Amino acid sequence: MSDSNTTDFTNPSTFILLGIPGLEVAHVWISIPFCTMYAITILGNFTILFIMKTKPSLHGPMYYFLCMLAVNDLVTSTSIVPKMLSIFWFNSREIDFSACLTQMYFVHCFSVMGSGILVAMALDRYVAICHPLRHSTILTNPVVAKIGLVVVLRGGIVILPHLFLARRWPYCRTNIIPHSYCEHIAVVKLACADTRVSSYYGLFVAFLVMGLDVFSITVSYIQILRAIFSLPTKDARHKTFRTCGSHLCVILASYIPPLFSFLTQRFGHNVPQHFHILIANMYLLVPPMLNPIIYCVSTKQIRDRLLWLFPHKGT
Repeated sequence: MSDSNTTDFTNPSTFILLGIPGLEVAHVWISIPFCTMYAITILGNFTILFIMKTKPSLHGPMYYFLCMLAVNDLVTSTSIVPKMLSIFWFNSREIDFSACLTQMYFVHCFSVMGSGILVAMALDRYVAICHPLRHSTILTNPVVAKIGLVVVLRGGIVILPHLFLARRWPYCRTNIIPHSYCEHIAVVKLACADTRVSSYYGLFVAFLVMGLDVFSITVSYIQILRAIFSLPTKDARHKTFRTCGSHLCVILASYIPPLFSFLTQRFGHNVPQHFHILIANMYLLVPPMLNPIIYCVSTKQIRDRLLWLFPHKGT
């Protein structure tokens, strides 16, 4: 299919991804940090999964949720990076219509799932700190499995309307997507129909679903901080707070980049398009890369297992 910006076709069988418009000459150089982040993501998250599987003492609620987060990060990054690198390296810009919608669904579905997993992890920290004697009886394996199922079903169902709406719209303006992956807003702009329903639903998902997740995490940590500050000694407060440190870092890494991207899209009207696209890529690539690093560095049990797997020379 021609790459030209035509208007004499309806429902094209393929779309054309431009990568990062305005920075085409730098695509090869941009691919280096993207490829590096993806390699670290793959290595780090598979390491987390391997450590969890081979160390029975880590078979607990917190680590089950961490495994879910690792799988979620692997799927999220793998849904966009291979195609993105093929654009940067081989100028392979065409993507099948169904593949584009599938990629769009995976990106947004697993983003919602990731947010839900962070809520589940906040719940685990709340129970562990505020009700330590009942932690093992409240968060049993069946309860953890049910929480995981709810997180997966919520993520899968809440994004389905985006997929159904995008599939039924006519696309007669152009088949060129000025983006490096099939991001929902970029695809919606190509439809020659009234897409306000999709826009309103997108705001609903962003503010109600994600907003509810942030609210739940905030409430959990207010209760956690109250419990921590009620401890009698400074040492006890420090040790207890340290158990939440890694989760807090992951929350900041997961929510700040998309919030920044959202604000620049809504209010940064003078910001160049390539900057918006770079930020959109960063908030999907940076958290999956940082999460395993944060947990490997700050969680003693994981760090000790990692050192046991890769001992220093002379030890």
